[in-house]
Amino acid sequence: MTIPAVTPSDRVLIIGGTGFVGMRLIPLLVDRNVKLRLLVRDLAKASPLIPKGSDIEVVQGDLVAGTGLAEALHGIHTAYYLVHSMGGKTLFKNEEYAEKDRTAAKNFMAAAEAAGLKRVIYLGGLGETSDNLSEHLRSRAEIAEIISSGTPKATVLRAAIIIGARGASYEMLRYLVERLPVMITPKWVETRIQPIAIKDVLEYLVGCLLNSETAGQSFDIGGPEIFTYVEMMQKYAEARGLAKRFIVRVPVLTPMLSAYWVDLVTPVSSGIAHPLIEGLRNEVICHDNNIDRYLPIAKTPFKDAVLVAHAEETDGPGVTGF
Repeated sequence: MTIPAVTPSDRVLIIGGTGFVGMRLIPLLVDRNVKLRLLVRDLAKASPLIPKGSDIEVVQGDLVAGTGLAEALHGIHTAYYLVHSMGGKTLFKNEEYAEKDRTAAKNFMAAAEAAGLKRVIYLGGLGETSDNLSEHLRSRAEIAEIISSGTPKATVLRAAIIIGARGASYEMLRYLVERLPVMITPKWVETRIQPIAIKDVLEYLVGCLLNSETAGQSFDIGGPEIFTYVEMMQKYAEARGLAKRFIVRVPVLTPMLSAYWVDLVTPVSSGIAHPLIEGLRNEVICHDNNIDRYLPIAKTPFKDAVLVAHAEETDGPGVTGF
C-alpha cells in the first residue's frame, strides 16, 4: 500500500526532540512549515527549542512507562523515533538501559498501531547482524526490528559516528585528539568506519519525510570517506591544524579499561564510553548507496564536518578562551 505524502495540514511527531539530533531537526521542519508535536519527559527542556511563532504542540510523557503516548500520537501522520540510550554513568547500567529501550519501542509501537499512525522514521546504527556484534549495536538493530514490525511503514536510517557538536561519539573523538598527542589504544582502532556529518543526517531525515517513496525501506547513510579509527583521529588533527598524533596499539587494553581511561580524559562517562568503545570491533560502513536514488544530497567531507562542529562548540579543548 502506498503511503500518502505528508501535507501542510498533517502534524508530525518528534520523539527525542530534546536530544542531539532532534533539537536540530525541529527548526529545519519549522522552516518547511511542517506542523509539529513533541513528546518529552521534561517540559522545561522543550521550551527553549520552540521557535517563536511556530506551530508546535508539546505533550509530556514517558516511553518506558507508556504515559502520554495516546495523546502524543492522536491525529499524527508520521513520527520520528530518535531516542536510544547509550548507557548510564557507570558500566553496570548498560544492560538495564538496553531493556528500557526495548520496552520503550514496544510501548511506542502498540500506541502507534492503536492511533493509526501512517509512518515512522527511525535513526539507527550501522553494523552487520552477527554473533560478534557489540551489545550497543545489537540493541540498535533490535529497536529497528521492533519499529519495522507494525502496520506503520517504517523508514530506517542506519548511521555510524555522527560528526556534530555535543554528540557523544564526536565529543569522545574531540577530547582525545585535542588533549592527547600520544595515545595508547585498543587494537580495534584499525576497524573501518564511515562517519557522517550531522548536517547530512538532518537532510536525510527531512528528505525521508517529504519523499513518501522512502516509506517501508532501510537505508545505510554515511559520509563520502571511509577511514580506520586511527585514520579518523589523524584526519581530525589535520582539520584542526594539530600535530600528527602518536598512536600505540596494544592488545591488552580491554573496552572496560579503555572506558575508564576515556572517563578521565573526556566528559563522556564510562557508562556511555564503554558501548562506544566495545563497538570499535565492528566495521560500520555503508554496504549500499540506495538512498541516493531518492535523496541525492551532496555529502559533507569529514574535515568540513569537523570544522563546522568545532565552530559550534562553546567550551572544552581547542575552544578559544577555554
